[in-house]
Amino acid sequence: MIYIKENKVHFKRVLYSVVIVITIATGLFVRIKQAWFPNIVNLYLGDMLYAFMVYYIVSCIAINKNLILRSMIALLFCYCIEISQLYQAGWINEIRQTIPGKLILGSGFLWSDLLACFLGILAVVLVDNLWFSRHKI
Repeated sequence: MIYIKENKVHFKRVLYSVVIVITIATGLFVRIKQAWFPNIVNLYLGDMLYAFMVYYIVSCIAINKNLILRSMIALLFCYCIEISQLYQAGWINEIRQTIPGKLILGSGFLWSDLLACFLGILAVVLVDNLWFSRHKI
């Protein structure tokens, strides 16, 4: 019985990791091909996908915690990253000017990004809940 439970946990971690990679690839694709998408998509989809990715990273780490706790931790993390953009010290702005720094820390605070993060978490909770309730994983 323990072996089956460990296999399910391992399978979930692998699945979450694959989703993280796909989400990152999708986010980079949307960023690279901005001309293909309407402005509203370019404005909000990146933050929504970022929240989506953070949720699955949290889920990999806290795999046995319930969906609400994982989503709240992910949302809090996203909000902290967004609010940290109000801090404009030279050292952190230098980090933000690098590609990894810009992708991880963002570059400028927008109130609308908080909404986009919330909508991203809401979407991922619905997806996660539907997927795992249907597939009994």
